[in-house]
Amino acid sequence: MFRIKHIIGSACLLYMAMVQSQNLVQNPSFEVFENCPERLGNFDVDVRFWSTPTEGSTDYFNVCSTKMGAPENFNGRQHVNFGEGYAGLYLYAPDDYREYLQGELTKPLVKGKKYQISFYVSLAERSDFAIKEFGILFSDEKLYVPIKKELSKKQLYKIKGNTYNYLEIGYSNFYSDTKDWVLVHTQFVAKGTEKYFVLGNFKNNNRTRKFKTKKDAKQGSYYYIDMVTINAIDTSVATTILDSGSLELDKTHVFRNILFPFDTFQLLESAKADINKLFDFLGNDSSLQITIDGHTDNVGTVAYNQQLSSLRAQVVAEYLIELGVAPNKIKWRGFGGSMPVATNSTEEGRQRNRRVTFVITRQPVQ
Repeated sequence: MFRIKHIIGSACLLYMAMVQSQNLVQNPSFEVFENCPERLGNFDVDVRFWSTPTEGSTDYFNVCSTKMGAPENFNGRQHVNFGEGYAGLYLYAPDDYREYLQGELTKPLVKGKKYQISFYVSLAERSDFAIKEFGILFSDEKLYVPIKKELSKKQLYKIKGNTYNYLEIGYSNFYSDTKDWVLVHTQFVAKGTEKYFVLGNFKNNNRTRKFKTKKDAKQGSYYYIDMVTINAIDTSVATTILDSGSLELDKTHVFRNILFPFDTFQLLESAKADINKLFDFLGNDSSLQITIDGHTDNVGTVAYNQQLSSLRAQVVAEYLIELGVAPNKIKWRGFGGSMPVATNSTEEGRQRNRRVTFVITRQPVQ
């Protein structure tokens, strides 16, 4: 009988509710498990809705365990950020040894539609190397290859009748942070054959771009993975709202002038002008409700950005209340840097990600 561990903290609950309403990945942060982990290499047996596509021994960690626990474990120390569990795997090791995660989507992706994939990683403290990119392989059928080395093109071509879509997510530096969780993400257009996905390193040791983190490097590169998200990108999101005086209900809108300076949550006068227009639209219609969502770039820790994004949403909500909107008609939430709309590799992109969005809904007539 599987168990579901409770998520601690209202911020995590809000995040999970949002992710699960849109995320096509089942059990994205490994909270649903068959067994509390008690030994190495038991990921595919312990975790619900996940598997391993090779004989590599991927690991599962959960605070419920004394042997495979968190934050302390055999490869160092890593705190949890989403719920109470996370995965661990070697992306680089001697003799081309590799470990992978495999998940099944709730439904196949739609051909020609744009999607975003994201997940959080942290390098284990006892790792000797950091790598520069992560690979994601989509397929229309579940994979299993009885090897312990890399899943190369040669191995995949041996499997007849399967269709693949391979992505690679690079980084401006190396993924070498052993303390905080780093967001990994990219966008892609679906082929329409994506039903399963595998996450890991699909290159051999010679082709892997790596950085030596210790002088006497003999082991490998071991990463913790958490909160895997694959969701469709809503191209209907309005970005120039409040000019026409008309807003669609049940659609995500972006405040054009509420783009926060780095590491701040104070409202500028230009931002207040946008909120004033929104207040005028709401008028005296007591049936309208509004949800405010705050977002950040990816600079800083996951926990800090979560708090900062919540504060950004809160100041907008409080200003609307100050103008006269009933407090029970407003909700606000923060999602940190988990839902970027632009690249975080440029200042312009990071500025766009430091945004506030809102959705207006009408309360059903009782």
